[in-house]
Amino acid sequence: MTNGTSGAASAQLHLAAIITAAPVATIDDVIRVMQGLDGALDASDGLKWFNLLYLKVTQAVQAAHSAGTWQDPAWLTLLDVVFAGFYFEAVVNLQRAPAKVARAWQPLFDARRRPGLAPIQFALAGMNAHINHDLPLAVVETCRELALIPTDDSPEHRDYETVNDILETVEAQVKQTFATGMVGEVDRDLRPVDDLVAMWSVRKARETAWNDAEILWGLRAEPPLAQAFELSLDRLVGLTSQGLLTVVA
Repeated sequence: MTNGTSGAASAQLHLAAIITAAPVATIDDVIRVMQGLDGALDASDGLKWFNLLYLKVTQAVQAAHSAGTWQDPAWLTLLDVVFAGFYFEAVVNLQRAPAKVARAWQPLFDARRRPGLAPIQFALAGMNAHINHDLPLAVVETCRELALIPTDDSPEHRDYETVNDILETVEAQVKQTFATGMVGEVDRDLRPVDDLVAMWSVRKARETAWNDAEILWGLRAEPPLAQAFELSLDRLVGLTSQGLLTVVA
């Protein structure tokens, strides 16, 4: 094993240790873990840029929670924790059980140190995997735990759509930060990257995720069909993440 490979393995072990050091039961716990990951990830690791975007989104969601924004704060809080758990599980599995890593996450993990990619590409590839694959599963799990049904025009769905506004605002702020040289992108022409990532919309992704959650909810009495749907979703999201991680000239 080379020193570089050994170092990467040690770093990955450290990430798993950060995630599993204590139970994650609140939004504050989620933020604590993400801050720990941010401190452990170096700037040449593409996972850092997804984690940073996700951290800022979660902090904004927590601020909205403190301001009394939510119609069903218990649902939104549990969803935030359950949702983050899928990301944390993917990182832990990468080190401890690679065969269990979802296909949706594999492109980002494979490309973490690929040269020629902009930080925003890593960030959006992570958001793509997390929203399009993990979020439908998290909505279903949260609704099951709270004995709720994921339906449109419910307090839960209205809170869900409010998060869309938060995400779009934070995404725009972080994208500007990535593009102005504060993360090592000085003097780089990002127009080709802008053309690539413009095809991906966080609002549309979350709308699709809610629809997929409703489908999964309807299939919960048919486990084979639900499993087939999840497998197809996992594969499709993996392919779109690969597209976001294309090196552009």
